[in-house]
Amino acid sequence: MLKKLVLLSILALGYTSVEAQYTETINSNRPGVSQGAYAVGKRVLQLEGGAYYGTDSHSLYGSDTDIIGGQYNIRYGFLTEILEVSLMGSFQSQTATYEIGNSSSEYKISNFKTNTLGGKFLLYDPYKRAGDDKPNLISWKANQKFKWKRLIPAISVYAGANFSFGDNPYLYEGESKISPKAAVITQNNWGRWVLVINLIADKFTEEFPTYASIVTLTHAINPEFAIFGEYQGYMSDIYADDVLRGGAAYLLTDDFQVDLSGLVNFKNTPSRWQVAVGVSYRFDFHEEDEYVEDKFKGSRKKKAKQDRKDAEFLEEEE
Repeated sequence: MLKKLVLLSILALGYTSVEAQYTETINSNRPGVSQGAYAVGKRVLQLEGGAYYGTDSHSLYGSDTDIIGGQYNIRYGFLTEILEVSLMGSFQSQTATYEIGNSSSEYKISNFKTNTLGGKFLLYDPYKRAGDDKPNLISWKANQKFKWKRLIPAISVYAGANFSFGDNPYLYEGESKISPKAAVITQNNWGRWVLVINLIADKFTEEFPTYASIVTLTHAINPEFAIFGEYQGYMSDIYADDVLRGGAAYLLTDDFQVDLSGLVNFKNTPSRWQVAVGVSYRFDFHEEDEYVEDKFKGSRKKKAKQDRKDAEFLEEEE
C-alpha cells in the first residue's frame, strides 16, 4: 500500500506541477535581483518590495557614503501564461562624507536610481513535455538515474526601457532619460534546487553601457523556508564590480513571502555592504489552471483518463 501511495504521488507531481506557468504558491524574484524565467501566471498581479541600508567606502576619494533606499517590482501576467509585464525600480537617498585634511564636507542626493518598464516572454520550457519522461512504474533505479536532459534550462527573453524624469543626479552628464535594457534568462529546476542565470545589456545605446551577469542558486529547506546565494558581475567604463548576495525567504501563506538578505563586494573603490528586508504579495485572479502545452494534445480529460489507467495498473501490481 505504501509503495502505491509513493508512486501515485510521483505521478501527480510529474503530470501537473511542472507543466503550468501558474503555481499554487507565490513565485517571487526576491530576495535576489535576478529574474526567473517563468511568468507569474495569467491574471496574477504581484507586488514585490523592500528596504535596504548600507555603506560605500572609497579609499581613493577618502569618502564614506551612507545609503538608504527602497526597491519595488510590480508584475502582471496577461494574454497568455508565458507573458509578463513589470515595472521595476528603486528610490535611493545617500549622504557622502569627504575627509579633506582636518575638515570634512557632505554631499547629499536622492532620487529614483532606476525605473524600468518591460516585458518577459518564455521562449522554451523543457518541462512542458514532462509526459515524455514520466516515472518508470517498474524500476526504482531507472527513476533515480541521472538524465542529461535535466541540464536543459527554461529560456526567456526580456526587453524594457529605463526612464527618468527631471534633473536626476544618478544620471551621468549627457545620458538620455530613456534608454533600452535587454536580458536573456535561463532557469533550471532540480527538485529543491533552482539555478537562475541572467545575461543583461543595459543602456547599450548610450556612451557608457553596462553589461552584467547574475547567477542565483536557491535551495528549499522545506516548503516554507528557502536560502539563496547570488553572484553579480558588472562591466562598464564607469563602474565595474563583483558582488555577492545571500539570504533567506519564508513563505507565510501561499500568497505572502518575507525575506532578509545581505550584500558584500571584494574591492575598496568602493568597498560595499548592504542589508535588506522585503515582502512579496500576490493578488491571485487566476481562474483555472492553464497549461503551456498539454502532453496529451491539449486535452485534460485525456490526462485524467491516463491517470486512472496508471492507478489501475498499480492496483493490479498489488
